Amino acid sequence: MALELLTTIDDPAQLRQLPPDKLPQVCAEIREYLIQTISKIGGHFGSSLGATEITTALHYVFNTPQDKLVWDTGHQTYGHKILTGRREALSRIRQLGGISGFIKRAESPYDTFGAGHASTAISASLGMAVARDLKGEKHKVVAIVSDGCMTGGESYEGLQNAGQVQTDLLIILNDNQMFISNRVGALGTFLTKLLTLGAVRNAEKAVQDFLIRFKFWGQVMLRVAKRAKVLLFPGMLFEEMGFAYFGPVDGHDVQKLVEVLKHIKTLKGPILLHCVTKKGKGYAPAEADQYTWHGPSKFDPASGKFLKNPTPKPPPPAYTAAFSKYLLREAEQDPRIVGITAAMPEGTGLDAFRDRFPRRYFDVGLAEEHAVTFAGGLASEGYRPVVAIYSTFLQRAFDQIEHDICLQKLPVILCLDRAGLVGEDGPTHHGVFDFSYLRMIPNMTVMAPADENELQHMLRTALALNAPVSIRYPRGVSVGVPVDAEPKTLPVGKGVRWKDGSDVTILAIGSRVHPAVEAAHMLDDIGVSAGVLNMRFVKPLDVELLKEAASRTGRLVTVEDNVLQGGFGSAVLEALEESETRVLRLGLPDGFVEHGAPNLLYDAVGLSAPKIAARVAEWLGRKLEKEITAL
Repeated sequence: MALELLTTIDDPAQLRQLPPDKLPQVCAEIREYLIQTISKIGGHFGSSLGATEITTALHYVFNTPQDKLVWDTGHQTYGHKILTGRREALSRIRQLGGISGFIKRAESPYDTFGAGHASTAISASLGMAVARDLKGEKHKVVAIVSDGCMTGGESYEGLQNAGQVQTDLLIILNDNQMFISNRVGALGTFLTKLLTLGAVRNAEKAVQDFLIRFKFWGQVMLRVAKRAKVLLFPGMLFEEMGFAYFGPVDGHDVQKLVEVLKHIKTLKGPILLHCVTKKGKGYAPAEADQYTWHGPSKFDPASGKFLKNPTPKPPPPAYTAAFSKYLLREAEQDPRIVGITAAMPEGTGLDAFRDRFPRRYFDVGLAEEHAVTFAGGLASEGYRPVVAIYSTFLQRAFDQIEHDICLQKLPVILCLDRAGLVGEDGPTHHGVFDFSYLRMIPNMTVMAPADENELQHMLRTALALNAPVSIRYPRGVSVGVPVDAEPKTLPVGKGVRWKDGSDVTILAIGSRVHPAVEAAHMLDDIGVSAGVLNMRFVKPLDVELLKEAASRTGRLVTVEDNVLQGGFGSAVLEALEESETRVLRLGLPDGFVEHGAPNLLYDAVGLSAPKIAARVAEWLGRKLEKEITAL
């Protein structure tokens, strides 16, 4: 398809110069551009395809960027980026030095509020609307929220407050759930048009006024009428919270969307417009398999087949798959084990647990806070809940971990997938704070496996403890080490020596253990005898092994893929506060690491094997050869 119109649009003002009958063509060209571009690089795909008409209609009706569009999570915003001057930049989205895969204020004036974690748009847009009122300005504020984000508690907190404040605010509910599809079409559009014109709402009030005059009989009829309305109008919940609810409408009819939005734009108060869409719309494979095509890798657009890089041998299993396998084995033996996730069964590997033990599996939606306290309730009654959540998302449940789990010393196991630098999703998704925010809490055991073999042992160890435990592991393929036939219980708080050395000792944790060993061999090549300890536990720390290493070499290097502030290296310094041992801490800087391929990011922050070796050599007054440090 030739991009006849899209190549003439570098900002929404140019889009608004087109007649409405040209908008379907614009949407078709956006889809074609998305398919052709993302097929070459991978990225968030299905959600952006599904939101194409909503995105186009919003930029057409509203005077962006003066009118503010606030997006939830950012998965649905590739079309928004295309229409706001970043069309050509899309070819490097999520790559090092390229544009973000999410909404980022520093990237464009059209990106009004950063979006990476879910369920934030309603709260943020309400704050922006109130700020507008306080400044005496008149622009519009619109939040675009996917149905998945509505499962998060913060969305309902925002709705409740918006209904109370009663300022002008429009929320677009982008709903790709098909159970309400019978309301889409001519009838839904007709009802919505009537609602936006006030006819139905006025009729409803007239009926209420009429019935209320008949005392008891009227009250009964009014209750019956309200119950009937719940069946006829899905928006009853939102109206009870103080919103004017309109819809559902066909979210893929861009001209009808424009017509409805023009009516709604003139109304006052908080409004919710319910749009029904299909994730992956316009690309058959993405419509048929919405999960796989949410964020696909490179693919052939004609066939829909994924392109795989040729490898001499099959790669080792992903950490997520290894965790899934190990958890199933433990659950077969222990009926107390319960699996909990926050809307990420496939992403955390709990989909296999769900299929094998459906009664012991719970997906709580995008509600990490609830997931943790819910697990606490299960633990208090004798179960062993395993809460599988990405490290970055578990940050949202810090209070629940501290107050509801650790204070009561409940045996909840937190399995933190995507720990460390996760790559192309960038700073909103890097899991680089959990060592710091978990080790400060009393009663919490914090451990990190060096590889997939240690992961199975740590899961068995966690299940044996009658206390809170966290296990963190990275995204992507595991190391590929031999795996013991049976898991074993590890001694809590004890590390192991992986390599002897007399000049310096590297203390590594988690995913940085194997790179530390590689770095130690590089140092050996220049005459520096470097030992390596796999510490396994951040808390409790193996102080005995630590002090033995300090007395042996007098110089220690800590390596972690967590921020240095409050992390593993800080724990080592605290343990050695009365010692004169020299300590070099290597970890993540006091700043947010941008997006890019993980190997490039780890090298950029000095945590690849060559960079670890080079930094240690420099600290010791030595120098590696250039060819050794090159990637």
